[in-house]
Amino acid sequence: MKPLSLAVLLVLCCTITIQARQLPKKNPVVVKIMNEISAKNIQATVEKLVGFGTRHTLSDTVSDVRGVGAARRWIKSEFERYARESGGKMTVESHETLVPPSARVPRPANVVNVVATLRPEPSDHATPERVLVIGGHYDTRASNPMDSVGIAPGANDDGSGTALTMELARVMSKFKFDATIVFMAFCGEEQGLLGAAAWAEMAKQKRWNVEAVINNDIVGNSIGMGGKRENKHVRLFSEAFSPLDTGSVFRQRISQGLENDGGSRTLARYIKELAERYNPKFGVKLVYRLDRFLRGGDHRPFHERGFRAVRFSVVMENYDWQHQDVRVENGKEYGDLVKFMDFDYCANVAKANAAALATLASAPAPPSNAGLLTAQLGYDTVLRWNRNKESDVAGYCVRYRETSSPVWQHQVFTTDTTITLKVSKDEFLFGVQAIDTEANVSLVTIPRPVGR
Repeated sequence: MKPLSLAVLLVLCCTITIQARQLPKKNPVVVKIMNEISAKNIQATVEKLVGFGTRHTLSDTVSDVRGVGAARRWIKSEFERYARESGGKMTVESHETLVPPSARVPRPANVVNVVATLRPEPSDHATPERVLVIGGHYDTRASNPMDSVGIAPGANDDGSGTALTMELARVMSKFKFDATIVFMAFCGEEQGLLGAAAWAEMAKQKRWNVEAVINNDIVGNSIGMGGKRENKHVRLFSEAFSPLDTGSVFRQRISQGLENDGGSRTLARYIKELAERYNPKFGVKLVYRLDRFLRGGDHRPFHERGFRAVRFSVVMENYDWQHQDVRVENGKEYGDLVKFMDFDYCANVAKANAAALATLASAPAPPSNAGLLTAQLGYDTVLRWNRNKESDVAGYCVRYRETSSPVWQHQVFTTDTTITLKVSKDEFLFGVQAIDTEANVSLVTIPRPVGR
């Protein structure tokens, strides 16, 4: 590979600068992945899922045509088809957990997540220990959360998230990445986030390096209760602090002004940046909450265990079309039906996922051991970090913004691992990203104060 010129390196740098307003180079592989995402495929998958009548966690597991068992076997067969076409890079398994009785589980139940894992091929820049998770839940419910036999089509909640995940697995299994990607159809969400909690706990106990979790739940409609259509952006929920951010960790973050820079929120900011870079006509609206009021999602168990985890959800929810028995009352139609979905909108949400996921899976690991020197007073800022081990790292993007800004405002590219900025460390927040020769940029590492 020829040495990169300074001009090319500057083009490779990772985000829009406030002054130049110029987009960085796009990775053509990411563009190709996004172009292969099909609204028709997503629709066909949702229609197939709805055809199982109900996918309630406690529904029939024996029938081949109805119930949660038939649904999960079909999902698994589709994942296995993608795996066969991946050239051995993808494997598929069922992750089963026997959950005890609880408020929404009257008897012990076997909860089964369907998991497709896409691993990188060996190379001097692959980091297979980095795990990225994307998923949606395939179980459904009617008005009564305990109704395991009635019709519960679950087209949008969450056939949309399941179909989106399966479409990304279909497309991305054809490509090579540097990190491990897990495509997961969760089960038991409507009965208490059961499948996600079981897998998240397993990942925690095994100390897996789960770098990011992207949950897609209700991502397929664009018309709200009043008939208003909003199909130009999607909401992305994230919380700043996890329950593990306590004691001295919490106090240190507050003292540094890092209320908006916890792991999950840093991931959300990254996703918005990449999604809008690759598809500027479709926006990602950051919502600084873990989720909507009175609702929850499968990203929660991951966030609660200290993993970076976020949730995509539509802007205009229609509550007549979710968690409702299928019926007509006073001329109004209720139920989570295919006819109420917008598959072009869902495909745009899928592309937002793909832009961030494909970039992150191709990017170097986030820089490690980043420090902000605070040994003495001064007007400058000195940052340092460890050099990445990947062979394709072109350099690093140092990001900074005013403490009151929700997004990064400035950047500086360097090939070194130490930099002095002519800005006051007292007035700005800082971050460091690694970037490779294909313009793939890592998550931001927030430096910690160091004395020397």
